[in-house]
Amino acid sequence: MAAAERLICASDALIDGGEGVRFEVSTAAGPAPAFVVRYAGKVRAYLNRCAHVPVELDWLPGKFFDLTGHYLICSVHGAHYLPESGRCAMGPCKGAALRPVTVVERDGVVYQVEPIDPSN
Repeated sequence: MAAAERLICASDALIDGGEGVRFEVSTAAGPAPAFVVRYAGKVRAYLNRCAHVPVELDWLPGKFFDLTGHYLICSVHGAHYLPESGRCAMGPCKGAALRPVTVVERDGVVYQVEPIDPSN
C-alpha cells in the first residue's frame, strides 16, 4: 500500500510546547478530529480524543499543553499525556494512550501521511 501526504501547516506554526494545529483525518469510522504539536523539537500528532472518555482534549482551539508546556492535557478531567508518546502519565486513564497520527516535516511544512488503497 502506497502513502500520500496531505498538508497540515507550515512548520513555523508549531512552537515547542505551544499551540497545536487541529486538522481532520479519515478513519474506518469516518472523519475524526486530530491535532499536531511540537515537543522537544519534533512534530507529534494524535487523534483529538481522550483515552478515558471520547471528548476532544483542547480547552480552546489549539490549546493542548498544560501551563508548563510539558504535558498534553484533557480539558474535561485533567488527564496528562506525554507529548512524545501520547501515553497517559497522570489521571484516570493512566497507562492508556492517545492514538497517533503519522506526520512528517519537510522543507518547512508538516504533512499527514495517509495510506492509499490501490483498489480505489
